[in-house]
Amino acid sequence: MNKQESGLKISNLKVKTAGKEILKGVSLKINPGEIHALMGRNGSGKSTLSYTIMGHPKYEISEGQIEFNGRNINDVSPDERAKMGLALSFQYPVAIPGVTVLNFLKTTLKAVLDREIPIKELKAMLKESMAKLEIKDEFLSRYVNDGFSGGEKKKLEILHLTLLKPKLAILDETDSGLDIDALKVVASGISALNEAGSAVLLITHYQRILNYVSPQFVHIFENGQITQTGTKELALQLEEFGYEHFAHNATKEVNYVS
Repeated sequence: MNKQESGLKISNLKVKTAGKEILKGVSLKINPGEIHALMGRNGSGKSTLSYTIMGHPKYEISEGQIEFNGRNINDVSPDERAKMGLALSFQYPVAIPGVTVLNFLKTTLKAVLDREIPIKELKAMLKESMAKLEIKDEFLSRYVNDGFSGGEKKKLEILHLTLLKPKLAILDETDSGLDIDALKVVASGISALNEAGSAVLLITHYQRILNYVSPQFVHIFENGQITQTGTKELALQLEEFGYEHFAHNATKEVNYVS
């Protein structure tokens, strides 16, 4: 499969939930290995886009399509999308009392790879990533997100993605609720994930994480659409002038950017 046929391609995507249209014609192309930042205000539809890409049944595609590696995945189940190489890091990871981090990672890896991973092999796979994310060994015996700090939750999300090695990692406001030290560690994990071959769609409100993760493309998302696309410089302008400025100066024509 050549580069033109691979990656994520979203074409004029319109999505509704509970009878209300949220996405109003989104077009986006992410090639293998690229990092794209999607920036927008609360309620603009960013999370809806991430859930729709992953196939959440709550969101109904009324028009347009999502292609991944040349295949229309509009009607593909979430578990099959995961096996194809799509993965989502949640903005608000839920706690799972009674399930240890190690068992959680073991179970999800088995579901995606369709094979059992021995504990010893799994721990060896995790060792380097845990060190980079400053995660101690006892973390694996804790219950998933139960009593975790905001930083610990986000580190677990990145550790999970590092283990899955997705072709495309969608990060839904992974920087929210992080202090500067945790932000730097999480950003380092995102960069390492990309260096290992994963494309990244980084959804965020703020420019600050882009001080540590360098996207090739930055998109401004407003009212269910991508209204402007540029380089990292666009994020700096957004930081200076605010979303309201760009809402009044939106680009009406939305083109594929890569």
